[in-house]
Amino acid sequence: MLRVRIGIDVGGTFTDAVAINNDTYEIIGAVKIPTTHTAKEGVAKGIIEVLKKLMEEYNIEPEDVLFIAHGTTQATNALLEGDVVPVGIIAVGKGLEGIKVRSDTNIGDIELAPGKVLKIVNKYIELDDKFEEKIEETAEEFKVQEIGAVVAAQAFSVDDPTTENRIIEIVEQKGLPATATHEITKLYGLKIRTRTAAINACILPKMIETANMTEESVKKSGIKAPLMIMRCDGGVMDVSEVRKRPILTLLSGPAAGVAGALMYEKISDGIFLEVGGTSTDISAIKNGKVMVNYAEIGGHKTYLNSLDVRTVGIAGGSMVRLSDKDIEDVGPRSAHIAGLPYAVYSDPEEIIEPEIVYIKPKKNDPDNYVAIKSKNGKVFAVTVSCAANVLGYVRPEDYSYGNVEAARRALEPIAKKLNKTVEEVAKRIMDIASMKVIRVVEQLITDYKLDKSTTVLVGGGGGSASIVPYVAKMMGMNHRIAKNAQVISTIGVALAMVREIVERTIQNPTEKDILSIRNEAKEAVIKSGALDETVEIYVEIDSQKNIVRAIATGATELRSKDILNKNLGREEIKKIAAQSMKFESAKNVQIIDETGSMYIVKSIEHRKKFFGLLSQKIESVLVIDKEGVIRLNKNNGKVYRTNITNFENDLNKALEQNIFYGDGGAEIPDCFIILSNRIVDLSGLIDKGQIISLAKVEIGGLSDNDRVFILLSKR
Repeated sequence: MLRVRIGIDVGGTFTDAVAINNDTYEIIGAVKIPTTHTAKEGVAKGIIEVLKKLMEEYNIEPEDVLFIAHGTTQATNALLEGDVVPVGIIAVGKGLEGIKVRSDTNIGDIELAPGKVLKIVNKYIELDDKFEEKIEETAEEFKVQEIGAVVAAQAFSVDDPTTENRIIEIVEQKGLPATATHEITKLYGLKIRTRTAAINACILPKMIETANMTEESVKKSGIKAPLMIMRCDGGVMDVSEVRKRPILTLLSGPAAGVAGALMYEKISDGIFLEVGGTSTDISAIKNGKVMVNYAEIGGHKTYLNSLDVRTVGIAGGSMVRLSDKDIEDVGPRSAHIAGLPYAVYSDPEEIIEPEIVYIKPKKNDPDNYVAIKSKNGKVFAVTVSCAANVLGYVRPEDYSYGNVEAARRALEPIAKKLNKTVEEVAKRIMDIASMKVIRVVEQLITDYKLDKSTTVLVGGGGGSASIVPYVAKMMGMNHRIAKNAQVISTIGVALAMVREIVERTIQNPTEKDILSIRNEAKEAVIKSGALDETVEIYVEIDSQKNIVRAIATGATELRSKDILNKNLGREEIKKIAAQSMKFESAKNVQIIDETGSMYIVKSIEHRKKFFGLLSQKIESVLVIDKEGVIRLNKNNGKVYRTNITNFENDLNKALEQNIFYGDGGAEIPDCFIILSNRIVDLSGLIDKGQIISLAKVEIGGLSDNDRVFILLSKR
């Protein structure tokens, strides 16, 4: 029986759907329709239409579908366009504490985007015998004021949510949708918690309506698999969660691309660049995990854990600005915004005796964006894709491959005006465009302490080949274009894992605290639809902010994330290691051990310093799976082999030998436990006892003689 995963990505222009074979990850089929913004049912209509089209065209039966998910820009667009409901905040407290509650919850109106304001109305209620009666009266007042949703706020609800939950119960009985500050985050900080909850509340009615409509339609199609929705941190959640926490769907578009890259490309350390026509979303992946941060909305800090995505206004369709003597700039306007066809994707016969024309894509734009006008009256945009194709960076198999002759004809009048060759003009365009991208890439490498020499640039999106290969060359980095790059976001939705993040504010957390939060994250992700046996948990401690965070991911049905489509031999593994280290041969590389599907590889490099007078020996440890995917790469890493019987004792000894004592006290090394089919990442922990305690939990269930490797590297 065919087992199918379906992903649907609702974009600003198109709604895409893709069907993927669950066992091989191969694409069965993909379809595209215009997004139904103006329909009475909104984007839900397009989701159903594209699903029906996909199943009909590729003969997919409802019983074949074991996973279905969609990503949507609806919440993001609602905030950008100000399509939100006014929010009423009901804050409760007692005595002196109540004074601070009143102050912290009086957050004022929130400007979501220029000129788009979220209206906030506040009501403070003293916790006394008439508390519930006052809540009922306030809910009635809010209805008269046309408040669309309510936030319940109390100072320490993260420890005891009883009162906030009771407020929600009363308000919902009065017919108003409601949310509570503890439902989005368990961190202290009532002001930011209230702000985050208010943003969640303002999109509740619209998102509940869409979720209900979409879920009902999926059920009518005969599909039994529960509908999942893409989250902003790269995971998916059950549709019932959207009815409570729609804020988690914000910025889920970029997250879907990274989810696809992580599953399809299996990146260890990398920078993912999803290149469209107008902009490029850039994000970092470290130790196989996408980097997340707290999102800012309208310039305000929130407690929303979102993919740390940096957007730059350069992409395949970016247009060129031309002065009298040089290429002045590239972007941010694109051929799409100007409503012009790309020259590179046109028939060269249409470009006859082209002349330079200048346009203003938007009313307030500079007037020196350059296009070319053919003798037949047709106007074509000169873009980054034109330059990349001329210079040969785009291969015939790439989605952004066009007609080189057409691109050359478009660049010729510019080259003539500047007294340069077509290649010189193309290179100048690529240099200016790439530098904007490079600045962002370098900042991410710095922010997340990635090793540039072992970090790979991965391109996704239809325009990726127009940008990524050139950027990689300028930076001296390895790169690759993701398989099926043009639909990588939709693939990401189809292959996404269920994900939950649990955070707590705890000073000097004990081992018991850490294990408790780990278990809470595990329970949360299982409740959201993940199967117990697929769950993996990463715990990290931010000692400066006193935050303990557990991130749990899991699959919605039993399958392996690491299906071995190939099983490489030892020599091929050594070659892959050598290539990643940019060695000319594999003679400096040796496989020192293996377990299950993992090879442990050591490389030795002698780097010249001070004009070749001195030499520095650098040893790297790589963990490479039998498919040839580099799962870890650590400079000066140390590997210890043990088994379950001796594990605790050997781990304790290894940590003791590698603790570094400096001015700031003891510095614990990063710790990874390598098992036969997975790597346990304990690098987020900062105390030896914490590492040992959590490591013991992670290896629970293995037999006494199972081989285990401990990999330590300087933090």
